[in-house]
Amino acid sequence: MSKQILVVDDEPSISRLIKMSLAVEGYEVRTASSGFDALEELEKGKPELLLLDIMMPGMNGFEVCTEIRSKPQFKGMKIVFLTAMGNPGDAQRGFAVGGDDYIIKPFDPEELLSKVQTIIGPGA
Repeated sequence: MSKQILVVDDEPSISRLIKMSLAVEGYEVRTASSGFDALEELEKGKPELLLLDIMMPGMNGFEVCTEIRSKPQFKGMKIVFLTAMGNPGDAQRGFAVGGDDYIIKPFDPEELLSKVQTIIGPGA
């Protein structure tokens, strides 16, 4: 059974790139385009990993992470921020709200794959 990843980004081109890069490696990748959509997707099933943008309309990634970490049913799920917010304080805030890692855009798809494999193991 392949490992599940939920990609949350309001830029469809980024979600598509990530989905294609990870699916070819055997991961089952779902996408959501907002924080609210992400919370709805999580109710359908808990992935091993959440790749989470921060700057999104409505509910930002920090708020999504805080909400997820407050729910016991999502205990153990890994959360990696994938964002253009590159200031040191941004990363510190990401870790403070419960993020497991912090990747700054633009990112190298091979580097992202390597991080994913390190965090949750190979796809299939």
